Order: sequence, then C-alpha cells, then structure tokens
Amino acid sequence: MINLDDISRKGAGLISPVAPLIRWPGGKRALAAELLKNFPTDFDKYYEPFFGGGAIYFAMAPERAYLSDINPDLIGSYIAVRDQLGDLIDVLEGYENTEEFYYKVRASRPVDPIEKAARLLYLTRLSFNGIYRVNLKGEFNVPYGKKTHLEVFDSDKIFKISDALQRAVLKNEDFQVATNGANKGDFVYFDPPYTVAHANNGFVKYNENIFSWADQVRLAAHARDLAEKGCFVAISNADHVSVDALYKGFNKIVIKRFSVMAASSAFRRQITECLYFLGGDFS
Repeated sequence: MINLDDISRKGAGLISPVAPLIRWPGGKRALAAELLKNFPTDFDKYYEPFFGGGAIYFAMAPERAYLSDINPDLIGSYIAVRDQLGDLIDVLEGYENTEEFYYKVRASRPVDPIEKAARLLYLTRLSFNGIYRVNLKGEFNVPYGKKTHLEVFDSDKIFKISDALQRAVLKNEDFQVATNGANKGDFVYFDPPYTVAHANNGFVKYNENIFSWADQVRLAAHARDLAEKGCFVAISNADHVSVDALYKGFNKIVIKRFSVMAASSAFRRQITECLYFLGGDFS
C-alpha cells in the first residue's frame, strides 16, 4: 500500500505531493488517499488519460508520467505552467479579482497559448465554487464567485505544480491513443466520465465532446488488453450493473463518497462508485 508520507519509494519523485491546481468535474481530490491505498507502489511509468485536475498524479508524484486529456485548453494550461511559468505569471499579475474584470475575462476568446492558459486558471480559481463548466457551445459559463479575499493565483502552489509536471509528457489525445504505448510494469489509471447504459440516452458530455456508452465499452476492452500486456490497470467508474458487466474478471472495490455537485451541503448525499483493477499485484 502507498503511504502518502513516503515519497522516497520506487516509482516516486523527489518532491512532496501537492494539491491540484484546478478543480475539475469528477476530480478525485477527496478520494485520493482512499484510492492510493489500492494502487501499486512498484511500477515503471505512470499513465493517466482523463487527466482533469490530476489529483492522483499530484498525490503520487511519480518519477515518469504520460498525462493526457481530450480538452486542449486544459492540457495547454498545464504545458504553460510547466514550460513558460514566468510568462504565464506576467499575464496573471495583470488580472484583477473584481466582478467586472471576471466577466471581461470570461467573455474573452484569446488565441495566444499563454493568454488562453491564464484565462482558464483565472476563471477556475475565481468562479463560483471554483468549478469548471461549459455550455453546449463550449463556452465557460460559471458565474463570479465573489471571493474577493483570494489572490488571482496561488504563487506557492503554481510553482509546486510546475515542478511536479517537469517529469511528465503532456498530450491532448484520446485515452486509447495516449495509452497504446504502455508496457509491462507500467501503471495506467483511467478516470472516465461516468456514462452508464440506458441512462440519458447512453452518453454524457465530456468537456466539449460526447463520451458515449460505446466509448465505455471501448475503454473496458482496452483496459483488458493493457492488463494482458502486463500493465497494472485501474479504472474508476460508476457503481452500476451495466458497468459491472464490462469489467467481469477484474477486482472490484466499492468506494463511498459525498456528492459535491449541489450548491448547498443540505442537498449533498452519500453515493458510491467503483474501482476496478487488474494486471498486477495490488496487495
């Protein structure tokens, strides 16, 4: 089992774990400690498509990683944090934490990669509940959070995140393309959108794309192929009979958590999700 305080283990980096920079829908920040109890400590390279906020990666601090997501703006922001932090900070230092400035940035459509990254980081820090959400046109539509005490960016955290990303390849790719190169001894963690069969017509919106039930089927088959190659494979997914059927033969753990989607804590309830894993010694 992984001890979060033990960062000298094989497969780990030389920096301490750090909290995610971005709060992303479906993120695993609250579940990281529970999930890591079931993850391998001895692996070669770490793969994580569906990267999102990267809570698991930043908690594990692996030495070598291939990180990917289908959202180009998200990956572009991480690349800017990793490779052009000085330029990014220069832009962010010109931003203000005011309602007027927030909506000005939200309405903007920058083309420059650094300005695009600054916009995403700024909006996800100062939006209501710090969440990322887009409408059907792919436009960020979360209102201003009115947390005027916050700085435009957390300088300490952004430097730590930049350090943590130095050992990672970052790609804007489909999950299957991103993990085709994984080999025996590598650890692959999938955290897809929780689509289930026969619900909402069998698809959910994944950033600006549709993640369909067919994609869930494709993911399960690909995960099985990776395990047969000798990879350690873990998949977070919905606690649903249709998903269970996809992962017959996998080990399964049911994890309880509280829903954080409701604005008021009074309407949040305990729900369950599953962790499926195969292909290595997870003891």
